[in-house]
Amino acid sequence: MDVQQTEAPVHGLDNFLAAIHARHVSNQDGALANYIPQLAAVDPDKFGIAIATIGGRLFTVGDVEVPFTIQSVSKAFIYCLALELAGRTDVLNRVGVEPSGDAFNAIVFDPYTNRPFNPMVNAGAITVTGIIRDAAGAGAFDLILDRLSEAAGRRLNVDEAVYRSESETGHRNRAIGHLLRNAGVLEGPVDEVLDLYFRQCAILVTASDLARMGATLAHIGENPVTGRQVFYLDAVRDTLAVMFTCGMYDDSGHWAFDVGVPAKSGVGGGICGIVNRQLGIGTFSPRLDPKGNSVRGVAAFRDLGDELGLHAFECSNIGSTFVRSMID
Repeated sequence: MDVQQTEAPVHGLDNFLAAIHARHVSNQDGALANYIPQLAAVDPDKFGIAIATIGGRLFTVGDVEVPFTIQSVSKAFIYCLALELAGRTDVLNRVGVEPSGDAFNAIVFDPYTNRPFNPMVNAGAITVTGIIRDAAGAGAFDLILDRLSEAAGRRLNVDEAVYRSESETGHRNRAIGHLLRNAGVLEGPVDEVLDLYFRQCAILVTASDLARMGATLAHIGENPVTGRQVFYLDAVRDTLAVMFTCGMYDDSGHWAFDVGVPAKSGVGGGICGIVNRQLGIGTFSPRLDPKGNSVRGVAAFRDLGDELGLHAFECSNIGSTFVRSMID
């Protein structure tokens, strides 16, 4: 089992990652996302963990270079892009920021606003994709792919077979799209917005990509390897806040309580987590729990959080050096 890094290893981190991987690799709980035919055909035993630092280091163990489709992990980055393109006020007028407590594909809106609860459930994510289409027109997908590629630090591609599979079977998302159009939340043609959404979810990434993309958000929108400013600072702050409260489907409360870092999962088996100003973490394991989250990915994050003290409210976390310098 190889652990790779771009520079000399932080003392013990390579062995630590290897131990976490070994602890959970035999766990075969959960099931593949069989409602998308192409996802039901993936190898269920793949498992990788990657950590990227804001200093540009990458530490990995397991199947970190195996490509899989980003699925709902894309929602966080698309939301960040929409905040930049349309502005906070317009986005908030169309999508809320409240946890819903419902499944990610629930056909339900906030009863007080008649808008999607948040951008991390399908209804909100489809709306956010519509916002980007409104702003970028025919070039919307190229813009999305360019930004996600810049965050990953390499050119990403689309799994055309998964895209077609989702497009052919995504009847529930089409129903959500038409309800959004009826509610006045979607302004463009529903079929075009949904096609963009399906294609966005079919972008191929690896666990290493997710770690680097997380590190880009952790590094206030700047890719720590390329030095390119990928996302605006204010958009990153708002995105991390929504990821913290809504990013893990209807298990987000337990995640905030147990792990305590902003994160987003996807039914392709990926999880992307962010430790602000420190790390991006990416995991990949396709077997999902009943909430739609990777079983081994969640377990790995819990261990990382507990043993490295990553929880946002960890008592050993001494906080901002700037604030401490002002107090002292």
